[in-house]
Amino acid sequence: MVTNHQNRQRKRKNVPFSTDFLIEAHRALYERLAPEDRISDDGEVIVPGQIRTRDVEVGRHIPPRAASLPAFLERLDQVYGPTRSWERTLIATACAHHRVAWVHPFLDGNGRATRLQSHCALWKLSEGLWSPNRGLARSTTAYYAALQNADSARRGDLDGRGNLSAAGLFEWVKYFLGICQDQVAYMSSMLALEGIKQRIEALIIFRSTQDKSIRREAILPLVHIFGLGPITRGEFAQMTGLGERSARSLLSKLLADRLLVSDTPYGPVRFGMPLNSLGMIFPNLYPEVDQLLA
Repeated sequence: MVTNHQNRQRKRKNVPFSTDFLIEAHRALYERLAPEDRISDDGEVIVPGQIRTRDVEVGRHIPPRAASLPAFLERLDQVYGPTRSWERTLIATACAHHRVAWVHPFLDGNGRATRLQSHCALWKLSEGLWSPNRGLARSTTAYYAALQNADSARRGDLDGRGNLSAAGLFEWVKYFLGICQDQVAYMSSMLALEGIKQRIEALIIFRSTQDKSIRREAILPLVHIFGLGPITRGEFAQMTGLGERSARSLLSKLLADRLLVSDTPYGPVRFGMPLNSLGMIFPNLYPEVDQLLA
């Protein structure tokens, strides 16, 4: 029988700002790693989702003692748990990101779990179209500098009411919001239909020079599917202007290459996004992927 307490725990695990969600994020990340990759730099085994049980030092930063972690995690839930407007959610996400990193609840993987929590906290706003984590990954020096700056102690009586600098936190929030704004602008430019049309056209023309079964007649239906969503296989064939056999062959090739995907053997087709197409469809989305596939 499921108790009310168990129901509340399950609900908290689905609330991105909750520390239960943070713990589940850490568990999900580390459970996917091979055992040999769950070893810290000092040789200690990292248990997925386990709050640290000993005191640590992280460079010049000395996080709260392990014995006090339950109180700090409870305080995080009290401050960042309540629902709020989207403007305040953005600011709360930035503040929670630093505060969780400062508390350092795990022996290892704090940054990974915190960034995953921030990504999920903004999901209803971004709908997965953009993520602050891309921007953070592309400015690691500024990212860690801003975090460390927010770690600093109060700079006088007018610098907040707690032990940490309010001015440092404000500068971190400003940096984080700038990253979000930059990622929204980037994805807005990438998703503009005219630009997408040109890049899909370039992708198909390039591939047609390497594989004769990729035909330029695929460009129009691919652009249509990207902009307006799935279509039937018959509609795809009509849009190519090819004969039935040639259209069917082209469709099969695009499905095999994952430029089109379908849930069933005869169902509608929708736009796919294989890794080897990202470099041309979304330039500089993840340059590391382009390097791996080169």
